[in-house]
Amino acid sequence: MIRPEERLIHAPLPLRPKLTWPSGARLAVWVCPNIEHYEFIPALPSPRDPWPRAPHPDILSYSLKDYGNRAGVWRLMELMDAHGIRGTVSFSMAVGDMFPEVLDAILSRDWDVFSHGLYNTRYHWGMSEEEERAEIAASVEAWRRLSGQRLRGWFSPAASNTLNTPDLVAEAGIDYLCDLYHDDQPTPIRVRSGRLISLPYQMDLNDAVSIAAGASEGEEFARAAIDAFDTLYAEGETQPRVLCLALHPYIIGRPHRVRYLDEVLAYMRRHEGVWFATGAEIADWYL
Repeated sequence: MIRPEERLIHAPLPLRPKLTWPSGARLAVWVCPNIEHYEFIPALPSPRDPWPRAPHPDILSYSLKDYGNRAGVWRLMELMDAHGIRGTVSFSMAVGDMFPEVLDAILSRDWDVFSHGLYNTRYHWGMSEEEERAEIAASVEAWRRLSGQRLRGWFSPAASNTLNTPDLVAEAGIDYLCDLYHDDQPTPIRVRSGRLISLPYQMDLNDAVSIAAGASEGEEFARAAIDAFDTLYAEGETQPRVLCLALHPYIIGRPHRVRYLDEVLAYMRRHEGVWFATGAEIADWYL
């Protein structure tokens, strides 16, 4: 087994060879709507209860999540259409069967997709190697069945992992991983066989971490996103970077918040030298 501290090659960012993006862009921006489904009663035993309110059933928490696939996702899609931005969806594969209209909307827009597992309530903590291999394989097969496409990326459900996760993702023929939050550029990951890279997926610039956790609201989220953009854009003049906007339709897609995302996207689009890319495009260019 590769030890966790050996997975990543330490390379101070300012000392690396200069990374180049298409047309000499300073900054690659990828927008990642998390289109998820949370089981009302999780089918697998879990070390964590996804529903915080006891006794169960937790109708309130489930309903707040369910809003995303019923209402919020459509508002988010319309906004991104207006800005001409293709999304890269962190996708619970079960959504494809449970909400086929959402799947059709993703495919008709030619949005990119990486797997967020089958459900966002089936955690990988404590899984054996064979159990986790089967879960990853189920997502690979589900995406092939739903879209006819190869699955390009992986983000473990609820950011739950085992020590085997990178090896099993690479073994499944997946190109990039979003489980690591350690850098502002793509980086290679050591795996037992095959090839795997990490794409920057900012957890702190994530509406589920900032807004849903109660640390901020829409206005503060927009301010943080613009501040992060300004810093990375300035630094990108000498060493190009990546910015990820990690979004959830049940959070940023609410009617009192979506205008702040509109402001963020409009601000970013006013700048020259920004490459609005998908995860697969970034991975392909880097590889």
